[in-house]
Amino acid sequence: MTSNSRVAIDVGGTFTDVVELLPDSGEIRFGKVPTTPSQPTAGVLDAFGTTEAPMAQVSMFTHGTTLGLNALLTRTGARTAVVGTAGFRDVYLLGRTDRRTNYDITYKKPKALVERYDTFEVPERSLFDGSVHLPLDEAAAREVAATIAERGYDSVAVAFLHSYANPAHESLMREILAEVAPDVVVTVSHELSREYREYERTSTAVLDAYVKPIVRRYLERLEGELAGGGFGGRFLMTRSGGGAMTASSAREQPVSLILSGPAGGVIGATAFGRLIDRPNLITIDMGGTSLDASLVIDGEPVLHQGAEFESLPINTPSLYIHTIGAGGGSIAWLDDAGALQVGPQSAGADPGPASYGKGGTQPTFTDAALAVGYMGTTAALGGRLSLDDRLALSALEPLAEKLDMTPLGLARGMIRISTTKIMGAVRAITVEVGRDPKDFALLSFGGGGGLVAVDVAQELGIPTVVVPPGQGAFSAFGMLFADVQHDFARTAVTALAELDTPAVAASYSEMAAEAADALAAEGFTPENRVLTRSVDVRYAGQEHTVTVPVPEGTTGIAAVVEQEFTELHERQYGHVMDDPIEITTLRLRASGQVDKPELPRLGVRESGPAQPEGHRDVYVSAEQPAVPYALFTREELLAGDEIAGPAVIHEHTATTVIHAGDHLRVGEHGEMVITVQGAAA
Repeated sequence: MTSNSRVAIDVGGTFTDVVELLPDSGEIRFGKVPTTPSQPTAGVLDAFGTTEAPMAQVSMFTHGTTLGLNALLTRTGARTAVVGTAGFRDVYLLGRTDRRTNYDITYKKPKALVERYDTFEVPERSLFDGSVHLPLDEAAAREVAATIAERGYDSVAVAFLHSYANPAHESLMREILAEVAPDVVVTVSHELSREYREYERTSTAVLDAYVKPIVRRYLERLEGELAGGGFGGRFLMTRSGGGAMTASSAREQPVSLILSGPAGGVIGATAFGRLIDRPNLITIDMGGTSLDASLVIDGEPVLHQGAEFESLPINTPSLYIHTIGAGGGSIAWLDDAGALQVGPQSAGADPGPASYGKGGTQPTFTDAALAVGYMGTTAALGGRLSLDDRLALSALEPLAEKLDMTPLGLARGMIRISTTKIMGAVRAITVEVGRDPKDFALLSFGGGGGLVAVDVAQELGIPTVVVPPGQGAFSAFGMLFADVQHDFARTAVTALAELDTPAVAASYSEMAAEAADALAAEGFTPENRVLTRSVDVRYAGQEHTVTVPVPEGTTGIAAVVEQEFTELHERQYGHVMDDPIEITTLRLRASGQVDKPELPRLGVRESGPAQPEGHRDVYVSAEQPAVPYALFTREELLAGDEIAGPAVIHEHTATTVIHAGDHLRVGEHGEMVITVQGAAA
């Protein structure tokens, strides 16, 4: 029997974070357990083991995982075949002719997920308007299916020319594969993307097929283990484009999970920003392995349609997230020129940083933070893991000797390098796309975010840092706010002056009907469904587009485009043109609304200011003596409490550092709002 208890679990590279919403008190409990890379479901079950409510009393479980992403990173996905239109066998392998690194003579194009030996072609041809030029040759299709079965492929991606306009041939090919090669998992491109651009659509289908068997096995095993524990509630997975999808949908379209790892944090940042009236946020999520930076503008996360994995396009909507290898487990090393580098290699969960005492010997960011005094040895991380400063110094010493530095000097250098890398990630999503970081607040979370947030903000001129409650498990917290989402699109390249309004309305009606069927099948009633329309627009002859929202009830789309497009284009690309305008793609996002948690408000201190529990020596410079930083426990702070830097605020899952001149005030929901000295100058 279920109650209203809700659990969210985010599996990261080092830790698995768990957040539990208790229905009676409204309390939100945060926790961490080590990630178990060799047995992915074990860490999830360990996380459930820390919750107050047993599985049988959990009504909704939302889950984020990097399983598909890791399979791509390590090239350990399924053995995949590709079936395309005769004459277009090499669409996927040829890709595009653009070169991203024009001045790197050592550049090599990333290796494709399949070889030419794995690609097949079948006589068939649909045209751009959906008309059939050449029917599918069923006999040839059966021969290809038989070859795929004989060679022992795990999965197959079917991507025919112009199937976005007419998917009939892809559907027929799937039926033939199911008959002739029943053990092979099949992906058809039109179910992932109903948009033009053959290479991008094919790439999306290949990525989906490559990870589908692995994700399916994982989800089937996890669902079985959850059922064995008595879980009978709704099981959701976070998706790359924000929001969530049911586990059954994730089994069919796992490509939507590839970039979903940091999505929970962005969803949570959006919801929390609305709650505290900060609609414009830069977010940094520093975990054990990587750091993810993203934007929330006017209360909405930034989406883009051109996501990529190692130059392989994913033609589904994704949150605009910039990821770098700068996490707590990032390892320090010397490059060929003898210069100090930090990351992207990570000590991960096993063995982890040297200070974890699990056998790690290489110096990491966490070891450096412990050595300089940012972190301590008394409070266990997540209530389970105590750090050892002697092991941290031992790991730092060999590299310090090579550089003729002290261990403390090396530690300060490692922190500085990591901070500079994080600043570069923030610049990539702001300055490099025409936005000023000073116009935003910096929302910092993840196990390591609070260690560097103030330094990053000070360097970039960001006046305010916000640290949300439960920062170390905030991505899991954000999953509690995730609505179920489906994205639909129809290619319709048409000059705006020649737009066929009834045809556009018919396309939106068709997508709305598909959305209604999908959400109804997932148990969402009409009053819990929200449909959002938009259209991709460009100047004629351009390759790039901007997405123009279409408000509900709008009938004259052309008028909306004329009014909004020029301003959006100038904001995004820095200029406008006199060329004719054309639309390229109609889009519809369907959301199934879930109940959102209400965050409890903190009490107010009745007398006197918050008092530190002691002091910790922090080495802000390797050449200067240690500076005493006031030490506070976050769980004991109340709304309205104010702290003047320098100070260290430690909590169950993370640590926050502020320096001399910084000022911290606790908000009513437990957020720490830090005014950064000199940042606004």
